[in-house]
Amino acid sequence: MKILVTGGSGFIGKVLVRNLIEQGHDLVLIVRPTSHVHDLQDEKINLVEACLFDRTTLERLMSDCDCLIHLANVYSFWEADASIYERINMNATRIVYESALHAGVKKVIHVASAVIWGDAEPLPYTEETPFGNVVYSQYAVSKRKADNMAWRCHKEKGLPLVGVYPASVIGPGDVKSSGQMACDIIKRRLPARGLENSRITFVDVRDVADAIAKIVTQNNVIGERFILGKESIRLGDYMQHISQVSGMDLPLISLPTWAVRIISGLLSSMSWLTKKPPLWGMSLDQTRTFSNGFQCDGSKAERQLGVSYRPVRESLTDLVHWIQEHR
Repeated sequence: MKILVTGGSGFIGKVLVRNLIEQGHDLVLIVRPTSHVHDLQDEKINLVEACLFDRTTLERLMSDCDCLIHLANVYSFWEADASIYERINMNATRIVYESALHAGVKKVIHVASAVIWGDAEPLPYTEETPFGNVVYSQYAVSKRKADNMAWRCHKEKGLPLVGVYPASVIGPGDVKSSGQMACDIIKRRLPARGLENSRITFVDVRDVADAIAKIVTQNNVIGERFILGKESIRLGDYMQHISQVSGMDLPLISLPTWAVRIISGLLSSMSWLTKKPPLWGMSLDQTRTFSNGFQCDGSKAERQLGVSYRPVRESLTDLVHWIQEHR
C-alpha cells in the first residue's frame, strides 16, 4: 500500500514510519526544510519537501496514494506567535483534507487529541461522550476546530475519515511537556513539585503508532473515532516513578495549586515580553491543562483494533532510560 504521511519526522511520526516500513508499505513523507530526517532514510520512503498550503503539490503527491495519515500540527502550550495554532492546526489541515478529496484518497486518518473533550463528563469519557464546554489551551481550541471541520468534510463531502485521539503521549523520544518534566527531574532542574493530585490518562507512543498502523489495513473503519489510552495516574505518582527509576530525588517543596497558577501567570507574562518559552514549561495553558487533568477510556481501540496498551510505568521507565542515554 502507498501511504502519504504528514508530520512523519515528529515524535509519533518516526515510530509510526518504522512500523509501516516493517509492514512493507511504500511511504511518501512530506517534510519541511528544517525537519530532522537523518533516521528516515530508506528505499521505501520518498522524502518530499513541501508546504501544507500548496494544493497543487499536495494533490499531485496524493494522486496515487491509498491512504493519508495527517500528523503534522503544532503541539505546544506556548508560542510566541499564537496565531500559528489556527494557521497550522486548522487552516493547513483543511487544505490537506480538501486536497485528499480532490485526489481521491481512499482513507484519511485524522490524528487529533483527546484533550479536545475538555471538561467533558462523566469521567472517563469515551468516543460517545459529548465535548465539554471548556477546553484549557489554545492548542486544544485549534484541534477541536480542526476536528469539527474534518467531520463536516466527512458528512458533507464524503471525506473517508477515521479519527484518532491519543491521550497524553509518552515514551522514548518524548521532548514535549511530559518528557520535559521527566528531564527536569532527572537533571535536577525542577525547583518544586506541584499539581500532584491531578489525574491524567497517558498512552505509549509505540501503542499509538501500532493503532494507526492497524487502522491503515483494517476494513470498515471509515467514519469511526478511536480514543487511544486507558490508564490514568496522578502527576504525583508520575513524578515519584521518574524519581525512583532515575535515582534522582524530587524537590522537597510541594506547591499548592493556587501558587502554581500564580507562578505560571508570572512566567507567561515574562515570556510575552522576552518571546522565549516559560521556564519549566509553566505556561498558563499548560498549568490549566495539567491542573484540570483529563481521563479518557480507549477500550474501543482494544476491542475493534486489537490494540494492547503498555502499563504507564513501563512507558515512564523506558522514557527515563532514553533520557539518560541521550543526556
